[in-house]
Amino acid sequence: MSDDESYELLGFDNVLLPVGNLEEALGFYGRAGFPVAFRLDEAGIALLKVGNETPGVLLRVDEELGQRGPSWPACRVWLEVRDARVTARALTAAGIQPLDEPFPVATGWTVEIADPWGNVIGFTDYGKRPELARTG
Repeated sequence: MSDDESYELLGFDNVLLPVGNLEEALGFYGRAGFPVAFRLDEAGIALLKVGNETPGVLLRVDEELGQRGPSWPACRVWLEVRDARVTARALTAAGIQPLDEPFPVATGWTVEIADPWGNVIGFTDYGKRPELARTG
């Protein structure tokens, strides 16, 4: 690319997460509150909805991927929720154990979960900075 050329980041397309079993992953993420936008078993993928946005979380089967715990260097995807502490209680009630208790961050509170393949999803709120939160 020359100095005269540049590109503009327009937004997220999708976040791709590798999973070892699509059916098991859909069960896990369904309990965590993710609705399915579409599922293509023959391709080994399913797209999960995130709010009213077009991009979502794309699960992609990697049959060689075994179950594993999360490692700290793993990529983390944080999604906005109204109240992370309420979300933590709802996840626990759905049989999904958070990695730790909700913890404070600069904008509010966050709670993280890991799927059976070590992908980490965080749920964060803007309780301390409501002017930055999504509306609607």
